[in-house]
Amino acid sequence: MSLEFNHVTLAQRVLFGAGQAATNLKNEVDRLGVNRVMVIAGGHEAELARTVAGDIEVAVWHDDVVMHVPVETADKARSVATDNDIDLLVSLGGGSTTGLAKAIALTTGLPIISVPTTYAGSEATNVWGLTEDARKTTGTDDRVLPLTVIYDSELTLSLPVEMSVASGLNGMAHCIDSLWAPGADPINAAMAAEGIRALSSGLPMIVAQPQGIQGRDEVLYGAYLAALSFASAGSGLHHKICHVLGGTFNLPHAQTHATVLPYVLAFNAPFAPEAEKRAAAAFGTDTALEGLQALRSAVDAPKCLADYGFTAGGVPEAVAIILEKLPVNNPREVTADNLTTLLTAALHGDDPASLS
Repeated sequence: MSLEFNHVTLAQRVLFGAGQAATNLKNEVDRLGVNRVMVIAGGHEAELARTVAGDIEVAVWHDDVVMHVPVETADKARSVATDNDIDLLVSLGGGSTTGLAKAIALTTGLPIISVPTTYAGSEATNVWGLTEDARKTTGTDDRVLPLTVIYDSELTLSLPVEMSVASGLNGMAHCIDSLWAPGADPINAAMAAEGIRALSSGLPMIVAQPQGIQGRDEVLYGAYLAALSFASAGSGLHHKICHVLGGTFNLPHAQTHATVLPYVLAFNAPFAPEAEKRAAAAFGTDTALEGLQALRSAVDAPKCLADYGFTAGGVPEAVAIILEKLPVNNPREVTADNLTTLLTAALHGDDPASLS
């Protein structure tokens, strides 16, 4: 059987090196020849942002960052950028910070330099997301793809182990979902598999030695590959579910992804044997679910949605919204009944193997 696929590689400059963020940022700003820089960093990242951006001239410091990027927050930030004649956005922080920069770029076309401090992966995709009236809308647009990403594992050292685990497993979700997403192809599958390997190697290192660079480097590298595969393959069932849980019920992004992932894997794996086999090989285990669950146990991963405020009363509404947003080619048919079973299992932290 001949090989046939259609793959798009996004154009982006990546600078990776521990302890090099400030130097790399200055060099990029100089290379681009910009004059009016807006640095976006939430309040808890403000001091770190001022250190990283200490060698460049900053026109505006913006710290109004909100999870899931409410439309009102985006509109305020857009006004700040246009009122101050900004010609470059620098985002330093996690997925919410990157998401706000993307929201500005979506309407202004301003270039972004992204400096991630978590393993969210948004910096490597052309996917944007906005929340309005408890509904999260996502889309793709090349205007929101950061021009340059500066990875520096030293910037993640302050990320608590618990949050590092959740954020890294969010990256793992990008990998696994990419194996059966609408645009899955051999190239993004190869990146996803290497991402699985790197993340499953690095996360236990972070738990064992939180201040160690090797584990942080490995997870940051894996998260980047995860984001690349996701950007190419598109949003699969896992992400459709988690975007609804986050946007409608305001559940925390990383923890929600980390909790839901084994249930979607168990749900889809029997109907996607080649994808399951590739993921299992990347974990180095007989089955993908076995590998994921072993990793989750080793790093004490989030276990149930109830811990983050989701309740049984929210299941019917979540099911109804998710059914409207299903990916076009999920390997297993999704119905109201089996989706209810999946969400109920994730709510209580039941054994995901029951969904197979």
